[in-house]
Amino acid sequence: MQQAMQWHWRAFDALTTTDLYRILQLRSQVFVLEQAIAYQDIDDLDLHAIHVCGFDADAHLVAYARCIPAGLRYPVASLGRVVTAATVRGSGLGHALVRQGLACIAAHLGNGAVRISAQSHLQGFYSQHGFVAVGNDYLEESIWHRAMERPAPQSVLQQSALPSA
Repeated sequence: MQQAMQWHWRAFDALTTTDLYRILQLRSQVFVLEQAIAYQDIDDLDLHAIHVCGFDADAHLVAYARCIPAGLRYPVASLGRVVTAATVRGSGLGHALVRQGLACIAAHLGNGAVRISAQSHLQGFYSQHGFVAVGNDYLEESIWHRAMERPAPQSVLQQSALPSA
């Protein structure tokens, strides 16, 4: 059963120092310690991202993702650093996090296509949110990944195909 969550979408400059500390702590816990990835987590993309933070009833950060504008990592907007704390995995919170991330992108970065670099074993998870695998698997930070893209919603595609007046 999924617990009550509070969601915040914040630009980098709107993050408090405590928010930033908790974000980096969660990312380090999962990506560096649990997955044993030695990589440069802190990059300039954080400065331009909108940060999606999910806090549990005790105000602990248990879910996080960053939404990156088109043109910085990919030609389209992207969702990255998608992470949940070990204590909430299997609760459905990961799906809620992806929905929050996609809603944030649609509201602030446009309602076009969204690209991710998914860990290969999570392709089925992301396909439940409309993402489709693109290309072949590739090794990124010693973990197999696959590019995936969620096409722009059909209504956006139809509007862009309308002749201009």
